[in-house]
Amino acid sequence: MGINLKYELHNVISGKSQVRHGRIIQAIANYLDQGERTSPKTEHSKQYKEEETEKLKLFIEENNLWVEIDLNQYVSEGAEQKVYLKDSESVFKLNDTIYYASWRDYFINLLLHNFFFADTAYQLIGFTKIEGVIFAVVEQAFVIITETTDLNRVKHFLAENGFKNMKNNDYYNDNLGIIIEDLHDENVLTKNNILYFIDTVFYLTENFN
Repeated sequence: MGINLKYELHNVISGKSQVRHGRIIQAIANYLDQGERTSPKTEHSKQYKEEETEKLKLFIEENNLWVEIDLNQYVSEGAEQKVYLKDSESVFKLNDTIYYASWRDYFINLLLHNFFFADTAYQLIGFTKIEGVIFAVVEQAFVIITETTDLNRVKHFLAENGFKNMKNNDYYNDNLGIIIEDLHDENVLTKNNILYFIDTVFYLTENFN
């Protein structure tokens, strides 16, 4: 089953299989993946990300993906992203990929989140600039908390799905070669006794290939 799931995930990332709100994310990820292959060391260099950002700008321009966000609807922010209220049912989240070595890694994270947690799937709306910095703008359902999240429930739920707790709130699935980080009680919410994963940080390891 693990092999079949990994095969399905490869298809989602490559765009061969669909996932909720995935079409535009897959298109951008594949666009950034085109061209000459580079070494892992180069892919994780500052210069590589700068060149990738320039390539992303071309895609944004060609596909009219610049959007305006009402910055007066600010809700909160963490190290990874800024949150703005859209309406009573959803929020906008702005991410400049500070947690990721590349933009493509960030888009893969979105696809993995939407695959595993479709009820809180990210919908890529477009991109905006704040003080010259490019941010991806995604829309996500607004979850109203009814009780505090029990992190032991999170650990049990992930264990049932093959993710072992490594340290703190970070998990690893050895069969899939996938890491999920930062699943504390502000990133996993509880509504009516149901867990909602609203902020996940997925990374692929060499075992994913």
